[in-house]
Amino acid sequence: TLDLTCRKAPCFVKFSEMEKMANIQAEINEVQPLLFRTIVSTLQFYFIGKKCEILQDMNRHLEAILKQKRALRKRLIKPRCQESLPIEATFHKYIVELLAEAVTFIEKLESHVQTVRSIPQIPNIMKNMDAALTKTELLVMDLEELAEQILKWRELQKEVCSD
Repeated sequence: TLDLTCRKAPCFVKFSEMEKMANIQAEINEVQPLLFRTIVSTLQFYFIGKKCEILQDMNRHLEAILKQKRALRKRLIKPRCQESLPIEATFHKYIVELLAEAVTFIEKLESHVQTVRSIPQIPNIMKNMDAALTKTELLVMDLEELAEQILKWRELQKEVCSD
């Protein structure tokens, strides 16, 4: 009869729920590091696979170069001066200067191209500069007026102090 009359108190129901939640949290805590390790190892395999693909591409390229090794050696050994136009010795000095100028031009080519591309924008840039100059002149005039007012105020303050 005691067992029949005994009913679970609400505090014990909450306690059992809390115990279940703690057990579930413990299971999560046990599984979480394993899941993290699995993700990390999967990512490592992914990146290792990418690096392997890159190395395989490089290997194929180097193999192709090795197949052409004889042809490359012949081209490197063969003098190139026979393929160019003969230049008289008196003009060698000018050719050297010309080559130096050509190298300088090629180095600065990108800046020259950008300059040429900006030519259509010059009228707008000039208008903006004129507007900025006008604003600057107005600000200078305002500043001069303000300086005069400050000097007058200083003189008045000196007169008041001396009186």
